[in-house]
Amino acid sequence: MRKAKLRGANLTGAYLMKAVAFAADFEGANLSDALMDRAVLNNANFKDAVMTRVVLTSSDLGDAVIEGADFSDALIDVKQQQALCKYANGVNSVTGVSTRKSLNCGGSASMLRNSTPSGYMTDDTKAKPEAAFEASRFSAYSTYGQ
Repeated sequence: MRKAKLRGANLTGAYLMKAVAFAADFEGANLSDALMDRAVLNNANFKDAVMTRVVLTSSDLGDAVIEGADFSDALIDVKQQQALCKYANGVNSVTGVSTRKSLNCGGSASMLRNSTPSGYMTDDTKAKPEAAFEASRFSAYSTYGQ
């Protein structure tokens, strides 16, 4: 798939596991729900592509063009996400979603968001959230022998 021309292609749910798509052109393509784990996507063009719920675990998107790409609910390794956030920009013309927002980049390009534990986990004065399930249904919460 090196340098493949897939502009505007409908690749919804495509199986592209371990694909070698160096410098491939996916501009404006719909890659929603595609399985692209362990893919080599260096220098690929994803400008304005819809990549919602795509699986990109262990994939390499080094120097990929992602202007206007929508990665909403995509599964991406943290290091890859952080690398993409360094230069993510634009808004997808189909979904209207900002590339930075879809990658959960946070504020400006120079400010990567670092996750922190919920307040109740680090502050004894904060109230703990109530369980949204009936604890007795799960063995981990059982009171056998007590």
